[in-house]
Amino acid sequence: MQVEIKQSIIHQFYANDGQIGLRLAPDVLAIDSEVELLLNELTEVFQAKPSKGYARFITAEDSDAEQLSEFPPTLLNWHQQQTDFNAFAKQAAQMLLSQFQHYGIVEPGFLLLSHYIERGCQQLVVAYLPSRDGVTVAPDLTVDRSSQLDLAKLQLAAIINLTEWQEEPDNTTYITFIKGRVGRKVSDFFLDFMGCAEGLDAKKQSQQLVQSLQQYVHEEGLDADVAKQVRQKAYELCQDNWQQNNPVSVSDFSAKLQEDIPTERTFEAFNAAQEIPIAESFPVDRTSLRKLVKFQGQGGGLSIGFDQELLGARVEYDVEHDRLTIHGTPPNLRDQLRRYFGIDS
Repeated sequence: MQVEIKQSIIHQFYANDGQIGLRLAPDVLAIDSEVELLLNELTEVFQAKPSKGYARFITAEDSDAEQLSEFPPTLLNWHQQQTDFNAFAKQAAQMLLSQFQHYGIVEPGFLLLSHYIERGCQQLVVAYLPSRDGVTVAPDLTVDRSSQLDLAKLQLAAIINLTEWQEEPDNTTYITFIKGRVGRKVSDFFLDFMGCAEGLDAKKQSQQLVQSLQQYVHEEGLDADVAKQVRQKAYELCQDNWQQNNPVSVSDFSAKLQEDIPTERTFEAFNAAQEIPIAESFPVDRTSLRKLVKFQGQGGGLSIGFDQELLGARVEYDVEHDRLTIHGTPPNLRDQLRRYFGIDS
C-alpha cells in the first residue's frame, strides 16, 4: 500500500483487578519504518477480512439520534484544525474506555489512530489491536516477557474516508468496518463508540447483483457460451473493484460489460426497469460474487464445489434424477479414496 502517513498514535488498555484501565501515550509517534510496517500489515489484514460493513455517522436528524456519540464532533474539530491530533486521540481513547466500561468488557489491547493519505484521499484508521503475552530475547541475550500485537485476531477496526465524509456527507459508505462472524454483534459497541449507523449492506447488494445477472442473461435469451462470458466478465470487474477497495458503479459496470460483450439491452437499462433495482454504487462482497463463476453447496455430510465452466464437461447433472456425475476426481481426493480401498496409487 502506497500511502503518506501524516500522524499516528497508540494508547494502551490494560486489565487491573477485573477492570479495564487506560494508559495514554504522551505524544504522537515518530513516522519511521516501524510505523509504516505496522500500518501496512494492519491494512493488509483489514482488506483480507471476508466480511466488512459500510457505515456513516449518525446525525441529529436520524431516528436513532439518541445514540449520538461525541466521536464525530471531536473528529470534526480536529479535521477543521480546531485541535491537534494528540488531543483528539486522547479524547477518543477516553470515549472508548467509557464504552468498554459500559459494556463490561475487559479486553487488553492497543488503540491505534492513524491519519494518512492514499490515492489523494485523506483516511483515518481507528483500530483496536489485540495483544498476547510473548517472550523476547533482549540485546544482552536475557529473556523477558513482553506484550506483542496479535494482528491476525483483529476484529475491531474501521477506516474513515475523511475526504468523502466532508465532500459527500450524505453518502452511506464512507466508513468501512470489520463485521463479526455472527453479524454486527461483535462490532456493536465499537460502532456505538464511533457513533455510526450501518449503511448499504454489501452482502445483500452483491447477492442481488448475482440474481439480477442470472435473470438478465435469461431474459436476453443469451446462449450458454455468451451467458458464461457475461458472468465471468462480471466477476472479473467486481473482483478488480474489491482488490482496489472501490465500490461497484452499475453504470460503469454495465458499460464495460457492453464493451466486451454487446447485447441488445444494457444491464443498466435492465436494472433500472426492476421493481427494486440495485443501488447505483455499492461496496463488493467477494464471497457472494463467487456464485457467478462457481457452484457450491453442502448438506447431509457432503460438500461440493466446482467452477461453472466444468458443467457439461467434467461434471454432468441429471435434472430428472437429481444426480451429479463427476468425470475425474481431484488428485488429492483420488489418492484418499485409493488408500481407503487399499489400492496402490
